[in-house]
Amino acid sequence: MKNRSLKPYMPVERKETIRQAILGVLEGIKLSAKEISVQIAIPEKEVYEHLEHIRKTVVGKKEYRLKIIPPVCNRCGFEFIKREKLRKPGKCPVCKSESIKEPLFSITKK
Repeated sequence: MKNRSLKPYMPVERKETIRQAILGVLEGIKLSAKEISVQIAIPEKEVYEHLEHIRKTVVGKKEYRLKIIPPVCNRCGFEFIKREKLRKPGKCPVCKSESIKEPLFSITKK
């Protein structure tokens, strides 16, 4: 039998929304989704969902721009420039290697 705590789960109290926190963390810095998830304390899977929404909303605003540095294959150097998905690809279409650098994200002011 597992020992469970008697206290109910209490979510982390935040003063700003998760998307506002992501915008604050990314401003002027290039980070991967994994690094963002560590700093904001949310799962990496959620980071991609929030980044997708941020990409749509930030495009409409004239003062900010979401910059995406595309993933690169570590083996042959292939860049995934035309990729629309924000997640890291599974393998390289050229050399079939699974060793791929994660995409990096940054927020810049225009």
